[in-house]
Amino acid sequence: MNNESLQPDYFEEIYAKSDDPWGFASREYELHKYLDTMMHLPQTRYRAAFEPGCSIGVLSGMLAARVDHLLAVDVSEKALERARLRNLNKENIDFQFMQFPREKPKGTFDLVLLSEVAYYWGDKEFDQARDEVMHLLEPGGDLVLVHWTPFVEDYPLTGDEVHDRFIQFSQGSAQFLHLEGKRETSYRLDVFRKAEKA
Repeated sequence: MNNESLQPDYFEEIYAKSDDPWGFASREYELHKYLDTMMHLPQTRYRAAFEPGCSIGVLSGMLAARVDHLLAVDVSEKALERARLRNLNKENIDFQFMQFPREKPKGTFDLVLLSEVAYYWGDKEFDQARDEVMHLLEPGGDLVLVHWTPFVEDYPLTGDEVHDRFIQFSQGSAQFLHLEGKRETSYRLDVFRKAEKA
């Protein structure tokens, strides 16, 4: 398995061939997963959320109903164009081009959502992203992970590796708590919280 992160041109090529290459807006699996994700957000309302890898903005539109402000980023300009069109009426979403974790957002967040994105990072960038998430999360802030678990040859990591690494990190840190986890047939969902300041 390749240990290097997938680069932006990989995604630009995919979006050039299809408006919705993974069926985010059409597959019943995706709708079920999105509703499951929303149901497992620990808080009813969040002040500021960060969503790396927002793609065409389907989940972003759902998140907008639960947050005061959402920063949704992606490495594909084509995907971001479609996300903006899909969410024209949602003024609390800011869609930006950003290659996280090489580029970092300003400010802090009480919710970070990593949905179908962390398995695109090789080992080095995965560790950078994990550490940056810890910096970006406010005390008491939540991290929600949701990833497809079947093996994909192109991806540096599997969904299981992503979730297991975050769980292992939480076991060695009193500041990062694993609140709950569940496994469906083809995806995993785990919820973490950054501890409140003592």
